[in-house]
Amino acid sequence: MASNPDFVQFIIDQCSGAGEIAVKKMMGDYCIYCDGVLFGLICDNNFYVKVTEPGRAVLKEVILRPPYEGAKDYFYISDVDDRDYLTALIKATMSVLCG
Repeated sequence: MASNPDFVQFIIDQCSGAGEIAVKKMMGDYCIYCDGVLFGLICDNNFYVKVTEPGRAVLKEVILRPPYEGAKDYFYISDVDDRDYLTALIKATMSVLCG
């Protein structure tokens, strides 16, 4: 099942406080970038963020699962309605990915 474009745009908007957010379509789903760096995936209308220790410290709940069959585990983000939370999570994650 592919991701709904409205859900993808919602995630982009929710994450926009962390920096310049962009997505690239990949076989019906999306890679999501902050300031040009890949930090997560949007698959089947679910949001996933790369696993990092700073990100883990920010998470409200740690749920690890692969976004698609054969993938490594990512953090599954169930609370996508809290913009401040997503901004803090992405900034923490980016501190490692860009460091």
